[in-house]
Amino acid sequence: MDERTLLWTAVKAADDKRAENIVALNMKGISLVADYFVICHGNSDKQVQAIANEIKDKSGELGISVKRFEGYNEAKWILVDLGDIIVHVFHRDERTYYNLERLWGDAPVENIESVISQ
Repeated sequence: MDERTLLWTAVKAADDKRAENIVALNMKGISLVADYFVICHGNSDKQVQAIANEIKDKSGELGISVKRFEGYNEAKWILVDLGDIIVHVFHRDERTYYNLERLWGDAPVENIESVISQ
């Protein structure tokens, strides 16, 4: 499986559940944990869970098993570990508080406009 295909699948799955402010950071050479971080948020616990479920389901359809799936019951910050790609699905308020985009500010932002609906 090509990691770009998996990245686009995760971004599209988040967008399909109306995740807001989706950002894909290229973490190559910055983090040893993953090659890409996808960061997005939902506006309710149910939406956050729906986004995470969709990412898990769409990845599974590609034969990719989720390595870790944490924070689901609380639905404030769900981490979906797909190996080379880690998706952070936040509740809106938690995203503002943790501000991962600032923390990883030196990471290049991937252009995902062709994948998400306008």
